[in-house]
Amino acid sequence: MSDQRDRELGMGARITRRDFLNGVAITAGAAMIPPEMWAAAAADLEAQDAPGYYPPAKTGLRGDHAGAFEAMHKVRDGAFWQDAPKPVDTSESYDLVIVGGGLSGLAAAHYFRKTAGDKARILILENHDDFGGHAKRNEFRAGTRTILGYGGTYSIESPAPYSAVSKALIEELGIDVPSYPKYVSRDLYRSLGLRPRIFFDQETFGADKLALNPRTSGFDESGVNESAGEAGLQAFLKDAPLSEKAKQDCLRLFTEKKDYFPGLNSDQKKDRLARMSYAKFLTGIAGMSEEIVKLYQALPHSLFGVGIDAVSAQDAWGLGMPGFDGLNLEPGPGKGMNRDAIRNEEADKYFFHFPDGNGTIARLLVRKLIPAAIPGSSATDVVLAKADYSRLDQSSSPVRIRLNSTVVKVKHLGDPASAKEVEVTYFTEEKLKTVRAANCLLACWHVVIPYLAPELPDAQKEALASAQKVPLLYTNVLLRNWLAFQKLGANTIYAPGMYFTATTLDLPVSIGGYECSKKPEEPIVIHMMKAACKPGRPAREQHKLGRIQLYMTPFETYERNIREQLARMLGTGGFDPARDILEITVNRWPHGYAYEYNSLFDQFWLEGGEQPCQVARKPFGRIAIANCDADAYAYTDCAIDQAYRAVQELTKK
Repeated sequence: MSDQRDRELGMGARITRRDFLNGVAITAGAAMIPPEMWAAAAADLEAQDAPGYYPPAKTGLRGDHAGAFEAMHKVRDGAFWQDAPKPVDTSESYDLVIVGGGLSGLAAAHYFRKTAGDKARILILENHDDFGGHAKRNEFRAGTRTILGYGGTYSIESPAPYSAVSKALIEELGIDVPSYPKYVSRDLYRSLGLRPRIFFDQETFGADKLALNPRTSGFDESGVNESAGEAGLQAFLKDAPLSEKAKQDCLRLFTEKKDYFPGLNSDQKKDRLARMSYAKFLTGIAGMSEEIVKLYQALPHSLFGVGIDAVSAQDAWGLGMPGFDGLNLEPGPGKGMNRDAIRNEEADKYFFHFPDGNGTIARLLVRKLIPAAIPGSSATDVVLAKADYSRLDQSSSPVRIRLNSTVVKVKHLGDPASAKEVEVTYFTEEKLKTVRAANCLLACWHVVIPYLAPELPDAQKEALASAQKVPLLYTNVLLRNWLAFQKLGANTIYAPGMYFTATTLDLPVSIGGYECSKKPEEPIVIHMMKAACKPGRPAREQHKLGRIQLYMTPFETYERNIREQLARMLGTGGFDPARDILEITVNRWPHGYAYEYNSLFDQFWLEGGEQPCQVARKPFGRIAIANCDADAYAYTDCAIDQAYRAVQELTKK
């Protein structure tokens, strides 16, 4: 990239760039990284009681940030203990130590207090510099105005209805889900002529072109599926830079009702579809051209973190993708159908999006656990409330949240069958420290647990290791205005060939004194999403390779891709990246969504049998296990349900 082009993109702007330990050393082995670099990463993490400590306002490279993962990578690579400092006994003792301060860990603390009483002593250890896990709050300032974005978990939603347990917690936190319509400006974007669009890039499709999206399988700001109708389809075919054959294929895909499996009943057809990818269905069964595969390749990224090469045709049918109208499939899922693809009317109606996503849920839980940390008393006033991080780890509080603390070992003090305590060792401020607890709840990512708790049975450790989380980028970009979106008539842009495959204006929600951007002349935060996948390989292998890619990529590369892509997509609408981009926050999640079982790669999911997550979450002595990985389901209700189950296992022994 030339210096001239960098200047045009605005690469010289004062955007925070916080990079440590990016590069080959991270993936080639942590032992290769000099100790002084580890010290530098640790030193970059401020003490949470330091004046002005406020992680939500940090920009640059966030999510799994520098200082949050290096120690655990050394443990993984067998390089940590050889030069680790001598552990310091804090002399602290708790009724429960929770490893992981995400939604599952915070919910677990809440449930334990309800059972053991408000005086129960609980310590939550979190390796990141903020609580909430993937429920990450991003804050920006535009003049005197605070603008919020979600850096991870998007909303209260789930393909299946919330359980009685998870729904009760949402209500206990004061969130009135049915009241959501009064906070969202349902028709704002539509009233301005904005619609979902597709961006065709020159490298993939031969020309840079923005066209109307004729069918959207996701949700627009009104919360309903939207179709552009026959006129929209014709407009799309006119504008799309596709070959004539591809256009005819596309028309046929949308309109033809052909039974590709004559002689088979509905269940048999679903079984066939469950065993082939949607990409194979399009080319091998429906006779579509490769251009159509390229067009649809990235559509399921936001759900599964992989493209249609690794998503079954049965799941594609359940998600409303085209090509199945002539099969006469009976309603209801077939064997091996992913839960994301099974629609439920009750679940669809249970939806609430806060401006910071489910960061609000995390903050409400923290307020319940440590009232002094976040002022206010309602689920609406918490939106603009500023958390006081110095209150999170006070000795006078029965519940303590200790940030920047990576747990590296959990072991029973004695035989796990009869031990009365568990010792937890964690790394913080270049020191090893230990605490003791009557119980330990692991609400962290399952792939790290075999390294933390080597005393677990081998079969359980193998099951835990199979939970390969989905690597993702959730990027928030503060723009001076959104006039280019208005001029081009776009509120979401699907870009199947670009670095970020989805770019969206967030749902226009005003709540608790927070006002969303309602005029195109006003500043706004846009959301850009990337799934780090490697098409053509099994899903778990794609996730592993994508994880390496995210850790190795410096912020500068992310920034350049953001600026270049926005310039190409929005340039004809007058967008100037050097002028119009004010701030960038890249939430890097190499360990993102929980892995959900896939009929193409997980035989037990298709044929039946014990699931790895059922083995992985079994309690062991005084250790219980939560997190979304515990049910292989990447939704907030799962995090809550698994926290509840794990606490019951500890308290009803």
